[in-house]
Amino acid sequence: MIDVNGLRLTYRSSGGGQTAVDGVSFHVERGQFYTLLGPSGCGKTTTLRSIAGLERPDDGDIRIDGAVVSSARTGTWVPPNRRAIGMVFQSYAIWPHMTVFENVAFPLRYGVKRVPAREIRPRVMKALSLVQLEAYADRPAPHLSGGQQQRLALARTFVMEPKVLLLDEPLSNLDAKLREEMRTELRKLIKTLGMTTIFVTHEQIEALTLSDVIAVMKDGKIVQEGTPLDIYRRPSNPFVADFIGKSNLVNATVSAPANGTAILRADSPLGSLACTAQSGADRGAAIVVAIRPEHIELVPSGAQEENTLEGVLETASFIGNTMDCTVRIGETSLKVQCHPDRAPAIGAKVALYVAPKHCLAMRG
Repeated sequence: MIDVNGLRLTYRSSGGGQTAVDGVSFHVERGQFYTLLGPSGCGKTTTLRSIAGLERPDDGDIRIDGAVVSSARTGTWVPPNRRAIGMVFQSYAIWPHMTVFENVAFPLRYGVKRVPAREIRPRVMKALSLVQLEAYADRPAPHLSGGQQQRLALARTFVMEPKVLLLDEPLSNLDAKLREEMRTELRKLIKTLGMTTIFVTHEQIEALTLSDVIAVMKDGKIVQEGTPLDIYRRPSNPFVADFIGKSNLVNATVSAPANGTAILRADSPLGSLACTAQSGADRGAAIVVAIRPEHIELVPSGAQEENTLEGVLETASFIGNTMDCTVRIGETSLKVQCHPDRAPAIGAKVALYVAPKHCLAMRG
């Protein structure tokens, strides 16, 4: 449905050039919810704007539904209003002097594909009903809540029946509780309509809960692509492990290579660890071991199983359904999560166990 190949774009100024997108390629299947995830400045929004036609890339090709809409090689350039896309911006871009109805009707009245007057009302009301705003059709747009304005922006996009929906951090202006509610609504609505969607966000929870596929970006490149479960459970490098969720990243050295098995041994500041090998590494190779806090178990002191660690509880913070703790082992502090009823007292000696499958050894 959407193909992006070798996309490159550099912003130039009198002070030189800044590469925003550096050779990005990916494919989005029809009906798929595809997310570009990364920190500010990683190139995700520039990539989205290039697909929308709001930026003109220096190199690469973009195809939507088989048609080339941008190609630096051939000079092909289709303007944004002829790309059969709908886009929802972070600011929603609601017309404050119009009612809810007139906001949604605007693209039907003045867009490239204008529709007969007799079709406007039924199409607007259908779009409003999709986002449960039909009862607010005559209300001035500024009188809507933040969540309602976000749904209004979606309705104004849906009314044009685009082939592709582009979402540029549309939930970022909502409060935490409303953002959580809108994640569920947005996923359900888009899947019901079967719309092919590209979503840009820096919020890992949004990416994990909404997406079929996530592409993690850094410095203008895609550094890992996969399903939310794959990205979370099997990060390919320390950056992804640290950016998606919480991870303890421990520098280590391979003491016994995997040699055809999935497990290698590594010497680390925590002691000797049996780890799952993400890729081949020779004896003496420098690696980084990633351990999620929720994968560290409290065990009875004196346990003899491998990957059992002993330390002292430094801090414990109650956050509702869990306790966020730090445990000092030698000169290293580990982030640990445990049930509030099982949290030891601060200063207590504790024993921890990490299964080898949860110690991920990766290249630094």
